[in-house]
Amino acid sequence: MALGAFAFWQTMDKVHVWIALHQDEKKEKLAKEAEIKRIREELLRQNQERGDSIL
Repeated sequence: MALGAFAFWQTMDKVHVWIALHQDEKKEKLAKEAEIKRIREELLRQNQERGDSIL
């Protein structure tokens, strides 16, 4: 019984670590996408101010 409980808690610990890492990766991805969007909008605004065409 003790071995089963130990195995269960070890598995649950690994699951929690995996979930935490997955959430961190998701946050990093969203932050990168937000940064890309911000830079893109800034460049588009600068082009419009200069009257440049994207195409």
